[in-house]
Amino acid sequence: MDTSAHLLALGREGAAFAAACADADLSQGVPSCPDFSLADLVWHLTWVHDLFRSVVHHRATDLTQHQRPERPGTDQLLPTYRAGLAALTDELAVADPSAEVWTFTDDHSVRFVVRRLAHETAIHRWDAESAVGAAAVLDAELASDGIDEFFTHFARRGGDGAVPIGGSVHVHCTDVPGEWTFYPGVDESGAPTFELVREHAKGDCALRGAASDLLLAMWRRIPIDRLDVVGDVSVAARFLAYPRLS
Repeated sequence: MDTSAHLLALGREGAAFAAACADADLSQGVPSCPDFSLADLVWHLTWVHDLFRSVVHHRATDLTQHQRPERPGTDQLLPTYRAGLAALTDELAVADPSAEVWTFTDDHSVRFVVRRLAHETAIHRWDAESAVGAAAVLDAELASDGIDEFFTHFARRGGDGAVPIGGSVHVHCTDVPGEWTFYPGVDESGAPTFELVREHAKGDCALRGAASDLLLAMWRRIPIDRLDVVGDVSVAARFLAYPRLS
């Protein structure tokens, strides 16, 4: 997917998120985000959108120019969210994808920001739809791209107390194109190293399934038993438990 496709996905997923919340009780919990109510989730996504709109607008290379907005009352959460989504997509539509801005990864391009926000919004749209009892699924093409983004920017960042994966992992989408093999190891100093190959290869385990299910499992939204796991299940479990996701 290119930047224009990511921008379209951001607008589509952002609108679907608002629609899922529109008639819901915003005080209800979000099972996939246990610390959040639906109102908290709306505010979280509003804040993320505002943060990156500001970063791109100012071409900021740090966060000193961003002032976190005050959270509005519950009755104004969705209007504030919708206005922020519109401002964000307008800003990103005219921004140079190659411009350098602050991000939390080694990729400091606006292009990364657009891609990241498309996936952030899609995952939270799934959270919201699941919370209100809707049949939630991610777009297959977007989910396959999200798996690639996950491998590129998240899979290598170990969380607190992360246990070494201890084997290679092959991931294979069964509904759209997408195959990756992830080889973790250690260097001479004992520090973790990782190699990613975007092609079919044999791993110590393989995770197979629809792109939506694979990505949701990586973001710990659904359990591993929703996937077809071939080979060493313990390696697969450690792989899914390894990354720091926030």
